[in-house]
Amino acid sequence: MAFLYLSLAADKKIACYHIHDSNGDLEYLHETSVPGEPSIQTNHPDRSVLYAAMRTTGQLLSFRIDPENGRLALLHTIDTGLEDPAYLRTDHAGRFLLTPYYVSAKVTVYPIGADGAAREPASAVVETDLHAHGLAISPDNRFVFVPHACPGNAVWQFELIQGRLVANTEPKVTFEEDLGPRHIHFHPNGNFLYADNEQGNSVTAFRFDPEKGTLQPEQTLSTLPPDYSGGAACARLELHPSGRFLYAANRGHDSLASFAINAATGALTPFGHFPTEKTPRSFHIENTGRFLYAAGQDADRLTAYRIDPESGALEKLRTYETGRMPWWVHTIEPKNS
Repeated sequence: MAFLYLSLAADKKIACYHIHDSNGDLEYLHETSVPGEPSIQTNHPDRSVLYAAMRTTGQLLSFRIDPENGRLALLHTIDTGLEDPAYLRTDHAGRFLLTPYYVSAKVTVYPIGADGAAREPASAVVETDLHAHGLAISPDNRFVFVPHACPGNAVWQFELIQGRLVANTEPKVTFEEDLGPRHIHFHPNGNFLYADNEQGNSVTAFRFDPEKGTLQPEQTLSTLPPDYSGGAACARLELHPSGRFLYAANRGHDSLASFAINAATGALTPFGHFPTEKTPRSFHIENTGRFLYAAGQDADRLTAYRIDPESGALEKLRTYETGRMPWWVHTIEPKNS
């Protein structure tokens, strides 16, 4: 059984929905109250634990997921003492939880215990720059990349060594333009990374050097239509599980920009914009790659789309009323379900 967890920032709750496998419909199940405004979520690689960040308190919460009904049981809360955790990511082995902080300009690493909960003390607290945002880890679990939106405007490059973050010999990728890289993801083949740029309203394709652990920017394309002149800022970035398509959320234009990926070269080719509810801060593709769910932060609504497996085009299925300020969408099929 698959579930969708929706962070409702203004309500200080995480709502849980059952995803119907046959048609992608969502069935509301229950909510979990949390001690701050919930924002980012991720899960343990074994899919038994959900991690959630509290934007207003800096806390990181670990929940056990009941695979039968999706209910969350709190395992542990870390009071980081830092401001605005912007992203959560475990390493591939599920030993560490890594978090960049948008305001505090740091990245933390906390060890994950046998119960799946992230716990103190931190194995690393590294100072970077303002507006640390996303985070990606190389397929071999060796290198870590942390994009920083403007004014940081760089992707920091680290080596992950026994829970410590060590600056790479080339510590960061910088840009002449104010791009503001925000979220970053590896292609499934491990040869390329893609970032969306919050201030640049664009996406950038990078080639990855697996020996040096460094990135080389190769292509940057706009996420906006050429005739659009209004305000905009990119938000979440997602790759389709097949590795064939990339989607980036345009706040302001209120759309998902879509790109086809050449698996041999990593090159991107745009193929359209799909309307969303107002301010699409977050969206997520469920693990089978058939459905995408996008939240309109300023509309208090969530929209389900069907993904065409050949073209990548999005077909709007249904829109759901939610609680206040849907901030983050995360889908998961828990362990043993």
